Amino acid sequence: MNGDEQLLNGQVYGAEHDDPNPGPLPNRTFAELVGGPLDGLLLYIHEWRTEEVDDGVALSTELGRWPGGRALYDPHPGEPRTPGPGVSCRFHYSGDTP
Repeated sequence: MNGDEQLLNGQVYGAEHDDPNPGPLPNRTFAELVGGPLDGLLLYIHEWRTEEVDDGVALSTELGRWPGGRALYDPHPGEPRTPGPGVSCRFHYSGDTP
């Protein structure tokens, strides 16, 4: 893990780079991003329906195979989810798209 990747670990996806507190807010629900260019970031999913979580996400990033493209993250079937605030599930990297 290089220095840039270490800086991302534990931060929330989409937080401003100069935010003095880029970490998760209390009483909110997050998915941990695992693998790929956004490994270690948390994704805010506080008000997402179960179906939305099941669908996974395509997140804009300059760090993937195609700068300005999207990194694809999906939950693994059968992986446990914890209800309530905090990190409730994990989304695993499945590839990039332009």
